[in-house]
Amino acid sequence: MKLICFDMDGVLIKPVHFWNEVHKVFGTVEEGERLTKKYLHSNYALLVEQVMKLWRGKEAGPYFELVNSVEYMEGVREVFDFIKEKGYTTAIISASSIHVAERIQRYFGVDHIFANKLVIDNNRVTGEFVWPIGAGNHKKAEIIRKLCAELRISSKEVIYIGDDDIDFEAFQEVGVSIAFNSKSKGLRKVATHVVEGDDLRKIIQYLRMV
Repeated sequence: MKLICFDMDGVLIKPVHFWNEVHKVFGTVEEGERLTKKYLHSNYALLVEQVMKLWRGKEAGPYFELVNSVEYMEGVREVFDFIKEKGYTTAIISASSIHVAERIQRYFGVDHIFANKLVIDNNRVTGEFVWPIGAGNHKKAEIIRKLCAELRISSKEVIYIGDDDIDFEAFQEVGVSIAFNSKSKGLRKVATHVVEGDDLRKIIQYLRMV
């Protein structure tokens, strides 16, 4: 194995859905929940459009306070220390915030990050959202294929760690898949390994096997 890819929410950080936490700091929880339930898996573009209407013009301070305050999953430091020692290339592929991914990249030296971006200008939310990962799903698998082509490796030389239904296609793409603390029966079923509990260090035993 040459590349280890991580989902972010619920894997590297404790909020399972970071954008739900953004609704809390912007005071749009009720409407956000309604829109998410209605459009997340059926029309992501419309979900983005409607949420941006809610957030446009919001002062960005609370958002960046959230970015800088989210807690890491237990054991993240030890996992990245192990990976660094073994010399693996690392990537984050997440439908969550690029700003959180950048924070993790700075702290732990992640090689590649792919995530969605809430656009901020003059300390205000512009109403723009750049979403190369969309809601996840097939987009994650596409990113893996493109990254593998860039690195000149096979997708079967990739380990992917995820926790949600949106990681399903990524699990099918890679050689080794680890369902971490996942409530998704479908994801657990297709995973190479299933890790119970929220201590990320438990994945190390499987990284040693490859």
